[in-house]
Amino acid sequence: MNLTGVEQLLREWIGLDASTIGTAALARAVRGRMAALGVDDPERFAALVRADRAERDRLVEEVIVAESWFFRDRQVFDFVSDFAVTIAALPGRGPVRILCAPCASGEEPYSVAMALLDAGLTPGQFVIDAIDVSHAALDRAQRGRYSANAFRNTDNSFRDRWFQVDGGGAVIDDTVRTGVRFAWANLLDDDFGTDRDRYDVIFCRNLLIYLTAEARGRVERTVDRLLRPDGILVLGAAEPPIMKGDWIPAGGASVFALRRGIHLVPRATTAAVRPVPPSPPRPLAARRDSVAPAPVADAAEEPTLSLQDVLERAGGLANERRYLEALEFCERSRPRLAPAPELFFLMGMLHQSLGDPDRAEGCFHKTLYLDATHEEALLALALLARQRGDARMAETYRQSAARVLARKVVP
Repeated sequence: MNLTGVEQLLREWIGLDASTIGTAALARAVRGRMAALGVDDPERFAALVRADRAERDRLVEEVIVAESWFFRDRQVFDFVSDFAVTIAALPGRGPVRILCAPCASGEEPYSVAMALLDAGLTPGQFVIDAIDVSHAALDRAQRGRYSANAFRNTDNSFRDRWFQVDGGGAVIDDTVRTGVRFAWANLLDDDFGTDRDRYDVIFCRNLLIYLTAEARGRVERTVDRLLRPDGILVLGAAEPPIMKGDWIPAGGASVFALRRGIHLVPRATTAAVRPVPPSPPRPLAARRDSVAPAPVADAAEEPTLSLQDVLERAGGLANERRYLEALEFCERSRPRLAPAPELFFLMGMLHQSLGDPDRAEGCFHKTLYLDATHEEALLALALLARQRGDARMAETYRQSAARVLARKVVP
């Protein structure tokens, strides 16, 4: 069967690389739709589909992969809920805005809503937009009724809290349902997102692996436009290397969350605002799996560089995902520079990218020692505290960041 015409249409409409689903799967989908229309010529079928939007949507329904379940990769939702709680009460921030694209039958956005509610946020503190190109999947999501196949985790205690058993299925609670706004949309549409406010978190999991290189680039540009400067992007396990822009890990390697790369801008000068005194920093004992900096080279090996030169060079290495090289360069340069909060903050982010939260925490504490108004360091410490289960310290740091930001926005 000649599928060239159909493959071209799918590349244009949804950016599909047909090889990712296999020729046999695509042929089955096309044969099914051709039989329904009484057409026996694939090229004639392609022409009919191109002329009929409804038939295009029916074909898309047949070929997309909409497999999902609740809390797929639980650590992802724990990370996002920690992030959301950390920023939810910041001055002038408004509700935490989250986009799930694509959303399949709703398992992912509903999991996000349940995680945020379980973390203590109220429905008014977050907004979740969920989009997909499948009308059928969106209908299932809006009904909110699921079979046992949607509950595949070892721990399904959330089902008792947020679902009601109804015959052979489970129906999601209205508190969760009303926290998600479903809509048909296509990330590849040129005008997608032009009328939307930016998001704090964007889920785009297991989409890029099915797209052509050109479509991946378009999706990345759309996501970059829609994500807040300090927001996080959550991808599928195999997808971070696909991204071509400046992105660095936002959390542990198993979370698959990214933040924008390091772009250095002068920090606003403000009067010192001393945060709420935290408890003394816990000992930063090196973990067995920590990534230790390489031995510091002799200072004579590097030319004399200014702080800005060091930040720019290290930031460029980080954006190229050369995190260890960037950190080694910072370590070599640091003895020849005056103590600077910007350098310690950059080193903290690099330690995070290398999966070493203990050393990252030490660098963020040094940042605050030099600049008590460094709200980004306070927020980073709040998130680290939440991740190690210290809710009290997380709240202390978050409140400190909120006070710093409130002072900065006052005319």
